[in-house]
Amino acid sequence: MRHRYIWFYGFLIFVLVSCVTVNIYFPAAAVQKAADKIVTDVRGKSEEQKFQKEPNKGGLLFFKKFKRFCFITEKAHAQINIEISTPAIRALKASLKKRFPKLKPFYDRGNIGENNKGFVDIRNLSGLGLKERSELMRLVQSENKDRKALYKEIMRANKFGPEVLPNIQKIFANSWRKKSRPGWWIQEDNGNWKKK
Repeated sequence: MRHRYIWFYGFLIFVLVSCVTVNIYFPAAAVQKAADKIVTDVRGKSEEQKFQKEPNKGGLLFFKKFKRFCFITEKAHAQINIEISTPAIRALKASLKKRFPKLKPFYDRGNIGENNKGFVDIRNLSGLGLKERSELMRLVQSENKDRKALYKEIMRANKFGPEVLPNIQKIFANSWRKKSRPGWWIQEDNGNWKKK
């Protein structure tokens, strides 16, 4: 009889610890949502993305009940809002949005691609004249400078420590690659490049 109670209390402690420890250190899901919004604002929705449906968020009945039981996690998750509307972030977003139409032809021709660190890489310069090469290098340098400033500003505005900067960059890398158009170059997490 005693063993049953020990097992029950052990399971109860496990469940409570599981509920409370979700997203305490770094709210990756909230940052991903903010990154997706920023990237969509900068690039606009592609034709493919306009017609995409939300994935089915179904699951096993046990996990749905477990999620309801962990009301602490739900409330904590709902209260996490990543600050993305500071004047500095708005200015950086406007700069990225203004530059995007100039970068788009280079994405379309395969001259540039999205790397796995949240920045633009020059893939090749073939077919470009001297003036276009110079323009592309200037655009990529400015784009990466603004992206780096954006990531740091999001870190600062949300009072994250400098140790989370690689996480922010990785999350934004996912958003830039996910919202890239078919035929554009993206770098996978393992470092290999492929056309989307």
